[in-house]
Amino acid sequence: MNGGNGRRRLTSRASAAKGAAVHRSAGARRRLGGSGGEVPLDRLTTRGRLAWLNSAGSRIGTTLDLERTAQELAEFTVPGFADGAAVDILETVLRGDEGSRWTGTGVPVMRAIALSSVEELSSLEPTPIGETFVRSEEAHETLLHRYCLRQGRPVLVSRMRDDDFSKVAPTESAAAQMRAAGVHSYLAVPLIARGLLLGSADFVRGPGTRPFSSTDLALAEQLASQAAVYIDNARLYGREREHVVSLQRTLLPRATPVTPGLRVQAEYAPSTAHHGVGGDWYDVMALPGGRTALMVGDVMGHGLPAAATMGRLRAVARTLMTLDMAPERVLARLDLATRDLEDEQVATFLCAVFDPADSTYTLASAGHLPPLLLDGQGSAEFVDVPIGAPLGAGVIPYDPVRLKVPASGHLVMYSDGLVKSRHADLDHQLERLRSAARGLSAEALEGGGLIACAPADTPRFDEAVVLVATTASGTPGELCEWQLPREGRAASVARGLVTDQLTAWDLAELADICELVVSELVGNALRYGNGPGRLRLLRGERLVVEVSDTGPDLPQIQHADLSDEGGRGLQLINMLCRRWGSCRTVTGKVVWAEQNLPQ
Repeated sequence: MNGGNGRRRLTSRASAAKGAAVHRSAGARRRLGGSGGEVPLDRLTTRGRLAWLNSAGSRIGTTLDLERTAQELAEFTVPGFADGAAVDILETVLRGDEGSRWTGTGVPVMRAIALSSVEELSSLEPTPIGETFVRSEEAHETLLHRYCLRQGRPVLVSRMRDDDFSKVAPTESAAAQMRAAGVHSYLAVPLIARGLLLGSADFVRGPGTRPFSSTDLALAEQLASQAAVYIDNARLYGREREHVVSLQRTLLPRATPVTPGLRVQAEYAPSTAHHGVGGDWYDVMALPGGRTALMVGDVMGHGLPAAATMGRLRAVARTLMTLDMAPERVLARLDLATRDLEDEQVATFLCAVFDPADSTYTLASAGHLPPLLLDGQGSAEFVDVPIGAPLGAGVIPYDPVRLKVPASGHLVMYSDGLVKSRHADLDHQLERLRSAARGLSAEALEGGGLIACAPADTPRFDEAVVLVATTASGTPGELCEWQLPREGRAASVARGLVTDQLTAWDLAELADICELVVSELVGNALRYGNGPGRLRLLRGERLVVEVSDTGPDLPQIQHADLSDEGGRGLQLINMLCRRWGSCRTVTGKVVWAEQNLPQ
């Protein structure tokens, strides 16, 4: 459990817990429910007390939430055992660390996390939930709490004298309130699990009740021992969940890249349920030629295995997209990779590649929910993407679909945690999602507003990722595209187009190298690719030149002997450019090269 997050959660619960904590009626005091029936505490037989302790197992530790478990302990003891109860936990334990047998000076840093009292003691001033227990150094030596924590032994004050209140209360004002309310008996027990100190539980009794006895002390010790195990289990589970969440966040992108013609906002929302951490993921990649790859996936299952599988699939997907493969081919390769995993995981996956030249998406789906398209004019419709089998099922091929998006349009990709519900069918939830997205402004949609108003509601039991891609009316870079002739003058035409455009962009100093590069690319297209197709020039973070053709073979650098007349074109491009590459298309291939822009 993260310390900061834990403190915020405790503080936010403080006011609610004080109200719910429990102003019991006077008629219910000193009565035990469950097996104890309505018999007063001091008249219970040994069997009755054991039955009361046994009932604690069904009322304490009902969740793996540390704060809730402590509150259940406090509420279980009031009014049946005490008129007021408070549970404090070591600050280190709230951070997920192991408990310890404290041997330092003073009082260790404790944080109040649970309170409960009858109505007659509602005026007391215990340490508020979420705040630490602080006393001056001079007061440490006289604190009864200090002895309980340091020695790991209970403290019993059957009949409190006037000076005892200052040894029990957190402040002098609180001590005065205890005197005024008629508190007369005090009991503190340490919470120790597996030999390690976790915190303590304090109990008080007020007017109309008998003082704590040695029998009450034995009961409290047994109850504290049982509750401490539940609290420690919650601590261990919280720490494990925090590790899985941290791992998952580490495996997700830290930031989305800036790409031409597209603004992308991504959100990851962990589940509010303890078991909801799993394998939902997303990725955004800049591809050659100004294109952008958008990916959303969901590994079946939860916990560390799902998160680890997610990391492996994301790494494979990024590698495949680096090769600039078509979405349907990426899915086919990912299916093979998923089948090779030893844990036989299954995952859904949605891949989209955006091309700023014509504002189109190419999408392919492996069993994933359909993306939502908003045209920016108030309309919202789900994209009819052919849904292939999930990754790992071994059913290929996958079919792509091409989609035109208007300026300022939004494509929303998401995982099923955004719509999943135990009380409504999927079609109903998808319709609710469409209505919610249509009701959001563009700013709210891009700002993650869909998470808050999603059909799964705030207490969703599964994690969710949302990717919102907005088609920009003006791009941060500039993109030019021309159709080249298929005869011998294509290289000359390409050089002239590139030179004129670089001059218009005030990048004339790059013209010499770019002319040489484009000449080699066009020459290769004429010789091996049935003639060039389109020439694309992109100015973004770098300068990219790209030539397409209909040839089936991808170019490779060849070793050229001294006597060879050719074979050095790609070697020259490799030396002059930052990087280069090629990828297959539906009609052939594209070869591209990338140069750094001047400072």
